[in-house]
Amino acid sequence: MPKQKISDALAVSENGFLFLPTTGETFTVNEMGKLILKCLQEGLELQQVITAVGNEYDVDPDDLHRDIIDFMGQLKQFQLVVEG
Repeated sequence: MPKQKISDALAVSENGFLFLPTTGETFTVNEMGKLILKCLQEGLELQQVITAVGNEYDVDPDDLHRDIIDFMGQLKQFQLVVEG
């Protein structure tokens, strides 16, 4: 998967509230989603994101990889992340 970054248009609050002013859409993410977004804001690569999340949560590595890929796909579908 190519490196992803958060869309410049996306506003992210500390409590997991996301706002995309170009469409007026709002989203909320849970604690794990907030951590993934934070990692993307820091410019981490996919494997680094997986490692960071795995260090914080006790989950099966294969499940974690699949779930993060799925979450990243949803972020891309809603145009919350872009390649870069």
